[in-house]
Amino acid sequence: MNTQLILDYLSALQLNNNRGWYHANKEDFKKANAEFEELLQALILETGKFDSSILHCSPKDLTFKIVRDTRFCHDKSPYNPAFRAHISSKGKLPVPVGYYLMIKPGNQSFLGGGLFADMFKDATAMVRNYISQNGGEWEKLLHEPAFAKYFTVQGTALKNVPQGYDKAHPQAEYLKFKSWYLEYPLKDGEIKEADAFLAKAAEIFRAMKPFNDYLNKALAGFQMPAR
Repeated sequence: MNTQLILDYLSALQLNNNRGWYHANKEDFKKANAEFEELLQALILETGKFDSSILHCSPKDLTFKIVRDTRFCHDKSPYNPAFRAHISSKGKLPVPVGYYLMIKPGNQSFLGGGLFADMFKDATAMVRNYISQNGGEWEKLLHEPAFAKYFTVQGTALKNVPQGYDKAHPQAEYLKFKSWYLEYPLKDGEIKEADAFLAKAAEIFRAMKPFNDYLNKALAGFQMPAR
């Protein structure tokens, strides 16, 4: 696995974010993408040692396109110079939640987990209800040393506790959230050595697994909206 090749290609795309350069260097994209998929396969196997639900996943089914939808964006750059993937039992769907990887040069890479999907109101309601009824379990997992060492729960939040929930609830601050997710930032230097990166990523994903498990219990029965 040549992770340096991935970083080099994405760095070049950052500097030449236009369709002409992209198509002229399509072979370089294919090589970098192949390295990313090889890295994902290795990461699936490492993570599968403590989460067997993902071992059936194929890297090709987990990745996101680098082409951007610019219709409603002020930034009209056609490409997102990053390789991204979501690893879960149902692939890259946001639910069930899983393990997220983004490689983006300039020390913008990160490992993530949890629920990122603000637009799914049913999912938000299910998690809020579960936290309100299982607050002790939530509080316990947030204070586990292996979790607290790496993570602070993030997410867009309302100003007030939503209607229907007790404002004095012990987890009131988390009931305001619309998404609940984790991010562990990565520097470029941490990605350049593939074997060391895989070991670190597996360590981080192992620490976040109880958080993902909690959210997936909350989201049991969730149906993705029909398109």
